[in-house]
Amino acid sequence: MSEEIEELEIDLMLEAIYRVKGFDFRQYLRSSLRRRILHRMQLDHVPTVSALLDRILHDEQWMNKLLEDLSIKVTEMFRDPGFFLAFRKFVVPHLRMQEQIRIWHAGCATGEEVYSMAILLDEEGLLDRTIIYATDMSKDAIDGAKAGRFPLKKMQAYTRNYLQAGGKGEFSSYYCTNRTHAYFHDTIKQRMVFAQHNLATDGSFNEFHAILCRNVLIYFDTELQNRVFNVLADSLTYDGYLALGCKETILAAQQKRFVEDQPEWRIYRKYANG
Repeated sequence: MSEEIEELEIDLMLEAIYRVKGFDFRQYLRSSLRRRILHRMQLDHVPTVSALLDRILHDEQWMNKLLEDLSIKVTEMFRDPGFFLAFRKFVVPHLRMQEQIRIWHAGCATGEEVYSMAILLDEEGLLDRTIIYATDMSKDAIDGAKAGRFPLKKMQAYTRNYLQAGGKGEFSSYYCTNRTHAYFHDTIKQRMVFAQHNLATDGSFNEFHAILCRNVLIYFDTELQNRVFNVLADSLTYDGYLALGCKETILAAQQKRFVEDQPEWRIYRKYANG
């Protein structure tokens, strides 16, 4: 009975978050949500989900703290270097044929992969005619991404990723440092547009030549995945590219709209008639 009560409490909490803040976690994978909620309860010594619900409903700081817990922010620069190498080799030649290039990073978290893409496009001579739209449901994540500031202690690992991803220059030339952080230059940042966007509830807002939505869909149930795939497909140009995470694939219901381009790295291309 206690498990049933806990599930009911979580249902009520997710409904409350949606009604009060407009963030819809109701179709996220329950196992992941439950783990994050219980972790917050353990950190702050909250005895029940109902007690946590009471706090988030009556204290904005508690609500914001929980929303940050529920947001997915696992990322790094040139994450999965082989993906960026494949993007450089197979997708970039098609992007060269466009006068103006639009790329969307959906669920960009704190922006490391957005800056990675900007560096890649700069080295391929395409950044000046590209706009990279980067969105996430978390305002804090977007604010952090806009700043272009990342911990200096991570730059050694990021440099290795950059080189494995086919980097053509000195990675350190793209940023300056102080004792604790690296700050990426404005020449990289000026082609980026950051905004809040919730894949669970919001729709298409432009037409893109490439969309990266990597390691996001694994947190959604099948119904929500289908909805998001529709948004992504509707947001792509004919023959546009969709990049998913290494553990994600096109759902059977969506396969008629996409063809595999680089299966190893989950890069798909939209059918011209899709």
